[in-house]
Amino acid sequence: MIENPIEFPEKNFLLQGAAGAIECLAGSPSTSDTNRKTIGIICHPHPLFGGSMTNKVTHMIEKAFREMGLYTIRFNFRGVGQSQGEHDKGIGETDDIICIYNWAKEIFPEYDFWLAGFSFGTYPAIRACAEIKPSQFLTVAPPVERYDYTEITTPDCPWLVIQGEDDDVVTPKAVYNYVNNLDKRPQLVTFKAGHFFHRRLIDLKGAIINGITRQLPHEAT
Repeated sequence: MIENPIEFPEKNFLLQGAAGAIECLAGSPSTSDTNRKTIGIICHPHPLFGGSMTNKVTHMIEKAFREMGLYTIRFNFRGVGQSQGEHDKGIGETDDIICIYNWAKEIFPEYDFWLAGFSFGTYPAIRACAEIKPSQFLTVAPPVERYDYTEITTPDCPWLVIQGEDDDVVTPKAVYNYVNNLDKRPQLVTFKAGHFFHRRLIDLKGAIINGITRQLPHEAT
């Protein structure tokens, strides 16, 4: 068992997962004015194409969450950085997410959890929703044409989808069709940006904060 990461902003640590060690990075709220007693778990893009927890979009999601008063955990999927194991096409990666959640929930049973993913990271994230039951879900540029999202039960919580209109990795129209065909539609936010939101990262952070703020219960502080 490691130290309480909430006491150590920007602290790297290792957790034991099903495939071995999982490398994690914890962060604390960036303002003392708001503490939601919530932990945000953030999932990075495809490990076989350079994706890691230090990806700029993943980091921007983390910054948005911390500005909203959350504690955060970024981590490397199996086979990335110091995380052991091999890439498992989103299946084993789902187990990585659940392992982190189970560990954090044991230490902080009174905390809520938000779950977020970027690109590939959205697929194991949505698969993990049934177990984690997050109070807020965020997907940025979900590759819906590359993985079968339709076989997965959609999360029963407020859900924000952000998609760049000029994405050359994920087909925007495929994301729009996926969202529009869901029985319970998530909130969809789009703006002019490519897949990695180059020169639009600040706009991405604003879209996350504004979109989720509209979904939060009025009594949240």
